[in-house]
Amino acid sequence: MPTPQAVRAAIAALLSALLVLLLAAGSAFAATDHVVITGGTVVPAGQTVGDVVVLDGPVRIAGRATGDVVSVSGPVRVTGRVDGDLIAVSDRAFLSPAARVGGDLRYGDERPVLAPGATVGGSISNENWADASNGWGWVSMFGWWLAVSVSTLIVGALLVWLALGALYAAGRAVREHLGATVGWGIAIAIGVPLLAILALATLVGIPFGVALLLAAIPVLLVAYSTTAWIVGRRVLSNRSASPWAALLAGWGILRLLALIPVAGALVGLAATVVGLGALTVALWHARRPGAPAGRPEPSAAGRPAPAA
Repeated sequence: MPTPQAVRAAIAALLSALLVLLLAAGSAFAATDHVVITGGTVVPAGQTVGDVVVLDGPVRIAGRATGDVVSVSGPVRVTGRVDGDLIAVSDRAFLSPAARVGGDLRYGDERPVLAPGATVGGSISNENWADASNGWGWVSMFGWWLAVSVSTLIVGALLVWLALGALYAAGRAVREHLGATVGWGIAIAIGVPLLAILALATLVGIPFGVALLLAAIPVLLVAYSTTAWIVGRRVLSNRSASPWAALLAGWGILRLLALIPVAGALVGLAATVVGLGALTVALWHARRPGAPAGRPEPSAAGRPAPAA
């Protein structure tokens, strides 16, 4: 059986390899393509790029895109030229009189607006990606499930590797203070977004509101992964079990449940709320003078559990 040191070394090597691959891929495409996660992009007049892919944010093409232009969530305005296809998944595409699209124009929710003089070389079609009966709907749903699964597994591995004491403390919070854990989780899940919205409504509070919203994604991933580890510990029912086994067991259960329509979303929401509350309660108790450090509980047979 591999030692904890060997497991940590293997996880570190895997994460390093993933990081290298991501950086290599980013540098290979950076020269000609625009790939943006959030924030949108602009291709100014006189500039030529390859493909343009934006997951969240507005897209403006005033120059030339020699490849395809894909916008998942955000409006698209074309005043220049797109040699390939123009795809607007969930927002509207606007083509000015001088706009030129060499390929097809495909859209999902919002029908595109073409000014007189705008030309599309291919067909204009509604793909209806949001409809689950459409093949693309199932593909997008599975792609989202896979992305969340990989992200939570990586975050969970980092927690086990770097913050195992925090996981033990969160598990103790759920076991000993379940009411406070759920209460704090609900309060944070509702209160933080409201606070961010209120901050964005004021000029001086915009940076604070934006920071809260940007921090929400990693915090939610940490909370979900924390609950996955706690669930795995409960399922294994063996306090001497490896923390890595607990992570894989709990993560596997939650990700399988996530495949169930509606119920899977509710389970994910509950897991995130519990994780938020558990980490908050654990942090609160850790700040008190004389609070015990987060250590593994002794095994059922009375032997000390493996060190973190």
